Amino acid sequence: MSMGTSEVALQVLSGAGPRLLTPYMCFGNVDSTYPSRFHSKCIKKSTSKYMNLLSCSSMLHSHIGRKQLKGLGCGVFGDTAVNRLQLQSCKCQQADSLSELAAEDGNGTWFGDSAKKLNLNGVTNAANILEFENVQQFEQEKKGLTSDGVVGTGRDTTHKASVDSIEDEAWDLLRDSMVYYCGSPVGTIAANDPTSSNVLNYDQVFIRDFIPSGIAFLLKGEYDIVRNFILHTLQLQSWEKTMDCHSPGQGLMPASFKVRTVPLDGDDSATEEVLDPDFGEAAIGRVAPVDSGLWWIILLRAYGKSSGDLSLQERVDVQTGIKMILRLCLSDGFDMFPTLLVTDGSCMIDRRMGIHGHPLEIQALFYSALLCAREMLAPVDGSADLIRALNNRLVALSFHIREYYWIDMRKLNEIYRYKTEEYSYDAVNKFNIYPDQISPWLVEWMPNKGGYLIGNLQPAHMDFRFFSMGNLWSVVSSLATTDQSHAILDLIDAKWADLVADMPLKICYPALEGQEWQIITGSDPKNTPWSYHNAGSWPTLLWQFTVACIKMNRPEIAARAVQVAERRLARDKWPEYYDTKRARFIGKQACLFQTWSIAGYLVAKLLLADPSAAKILITEEDSDLVNAFSCMISANPRRKRGRKDSKQTYIV
Repeated sequence: MSMGTSEVALQVLSGAGPRLLTPYMCFGNVDSTYPSRFHSKCIKKSTSKYMNLLSCSSMLHSHIGRKQLKGLGCGVFGDTAVNRLQLQSCKCQQADSLSELAAEDGNGTWFGDSAKKLNLNGVTNAANILEFENVQQFEQEKKGLTSDGVVGTGRDTTHKASVDSIEDEAWDLLRDSMVYYCGSPVGTIAANDPTSSNVLNYDQVFIRDFIPSGIAFLLKGEYDIVRNFILHTLQLQSWEKTMDCHSPGQGLMPASFKVRTVPLDGDDSATEEVLDPDFGEAAIGRVAPVDSGLWWIILLRAYGKSSGDLSLQERVDVQTGIKMILRLCLSDGFDMFPTLLVTDGSCMIDRRMGIHGHPLEIQALFYSALLCAREMLAPVDGSADLIRALNNRLVALSFHIREYYWIDMRKLNEIYRYKTEEYSYDAVNKFNIYPDQISPWLVEWMPNKGGYLIGNLQPAHMDFRFFSMGNLWSVVSSLATTDQSHAILDLIDAKWADLVADMPLKICYPALEGQEWQIITGSDPKNTPWSYHNAGSWPTLLWQFTVACIKMNRPEIAARAVQVAERRLARDKWPEYYDTKRARFIGKQACLFQTWSIAGYLVAKLLLADPSAAKILITEEDSDLVNAFSCMISANPRRKRGRKDSKQTYIV
């Protein structure tokens, strides 16, 4: 196959080039300047082993109010305000046969043959770029596959990867997980486990789960799926969200959505595709996903930096979406702290694990999203107050986390000597932390070189557990200082046997056990000690670990972790998580072929091959924040008291 034909075939398989097959697609680059009624013909194609071929007729309806929306059909989000959506309703009829489709467009045979011939991997293992001898040696060993089945043992799927290429298998599985909406890719399902009969909501597209998938596609130059995902989830943001007659604040992004095919009203022979979102009202525990909107902003910035297409973030509807998320996060409340106050289960740890309050993971994502939003917000008059409030929050948040969440051997000894019940503006023990809270495990575990940011801080309470996601993203976003960032990596390196062991990376350390587990988790049978969120090992964290290591110019640490993962991930069929202290067992309730385990591995490999690509995710601290931070450290708290200047109040 010629190079040109290969590129075209790749576009078709990834959904990037649908116009080769039809005049229009339901989610093409349709703009609000089109007439209010627009007729087109669209065909849905899928690259999975069972190709679902649909012939669709669509009509565009404009200016539909938010509260009128019952189902979202083939949406087009033009350059309009959020409350004036433009939607397409896509009427889909099942095509009688593949031959009928081929006769219509003349491309059916070419499409099928090209799909069989095309190599979808295209990933070059450039370990020599890392100048890391162990990685080179491992790559050489991997090419000459061993007989012990370390790399890619057989799977009961039609897409059996070559036994000497884990990456080929991973890319095939990632593409098989793609979800299509009226012919265009809009995301990836959480898991595609053929051995599981109870899928729960793992067949949905989760915002947080799609992030590593989206980054993988961006690094491969496949931008359409990420663009479509951003725009469709933006549409869902404007939906009315209610549970038990109560609605959360505007700007909340859904936790997930599902593409459903439903009968068309008045026509039993036709169907339409609709997006069915879940904002937490159907989730286990009924918790709203605080992190969804933050991840959405981070992915939007990554898309612009990777593709060079800044027109997406400049659109009126996208700018409105950013502002709605910021207003929701920056709204005033009763809290005295600049950190976001959330309930248990509102992020990656979505079950009761004692992280309610001000968990580090949310604060790191919050800080990162604020920096990304400031970079993308258009400097218009209406944004001045919002940007001012954003800048103030950035300074206060960075000071709070760096000063009060940081712990190393010196800080631990300081807490050990704290006096309590201090009533003073100049109190050392500001949060009235009792020294007896320091657990015996921490005294023995803390290395002499290294440190980390604790998991949570509230009055009279410090959660001393090490949470990987929060610490790693604090490094990536520059929420941690340069010295703190290096110390975090030093600690992971020093405690490799605890945090990495046989599979990277522990979601937290240590596990809650005994009575503590019973009280904090409510005796959760899924979060038993050293399982799932209770100190289980999650391969998806590999990509965030890699970005953090690259940012600090220490990619060799991430390369070691990738080596460890490659020994088992494919053989174990890409589990969601691993159990036991050293991650010896596949998780007892872990889904296999978990998409973000697959995507996390691919992103790590792509970034190690080209470390400069990590810049789409990294945010650097600017000089203004550094200066403001220095002023806060040297300021006298008494000077902050008194009447607040009315000119300094911000309407958010």
